[in-house]
Amino acid sequence: MDFFRNIKKSIRKIFGNTLYYPGCMMKFVTRQQNENYKKILREIGIDFIQLSEIELCCGSPVIKAGYKEDYVNLANKNFEIFKKHSVKEIISPCPACVHTFLGYRNIIKNFDIEVRNAIEIIYERIDKIKNRRKTIKIENVEEKIVTFHDPCHLGRYQGIYDIPRKILEELGYEIVEMYHNKNFSMCCGGGGGFRANFKDLSRKIAKIRIREAKEKSKILITSCPLCYYQLKEAGNEEGIEVYEISDILVRFI
Repeated sequence: MDFFRNIKKSIRKIFGNTLYYPGCMMKFVTRQQNENYKKILREIGIDFIQLSEIELCCGSPVIKAGYKEDYVNLANKNFEIFKKHSVKEIISPCPACVHTFLGYRNIIKNFDIEVRNAIEIIYERIDKIKNRRKTIKIENVEEKIVTFHDPCHLGRYQGIYDIPRKILEELGYEIVEMYHNKNFSMCCGGGGGFRANFKDLSRKIAKIRIREAKEKSKILITSCPLCYYQLKEAGNEEGIEVYEISDILVRFI
């Protein structure tokens, strides 16, 4: 069984397309980071297609709001679009989208598309970016010392904690951990529709997280568009710089 599955996977790699799927948040809100990722992926040699005009929401907000039937309908419509365009692999910079697409396997029997986080792909080819490190000068020593916020969907949901840290370290940054880090990380307060329904409380949670980060560094980095957007607002008020990891990576391109 594994033998035939591997053959099928190899055939898809030869004849299928890799889809870059930014997700709604990055596509419509954090647009600069969306451009960052496309530039980075091209730089490291990833050949991808985009379906910007016809792609649909992955369904993450829908299922979290409890609309299972609508979520299943979205999943099937997306799958039809993907198959029509011979998509064999999806790369997304949004951990929530990746987690949601991985969940399609539970409702679509023949869902055979590989789904991966963009930072996983980037880390595999980090040497293509690292080789440019000598051309970048980090003038201020304090700019090398950063702290990292673990997004829930990337960390607790997918178990990916080390990769973004290793990327930053490869590029010459020193990470000082907050007390609540990795699987004990605090939520940014924006996910699961919480920001939309409880805006004031959501902002308070973000400020608590920002103040914890501020105790360790003047710079906070994360790898999720929603976490970035949520913490960036609070960071502006609290006087700490907040970046999505692509903002750092694109400096070396």
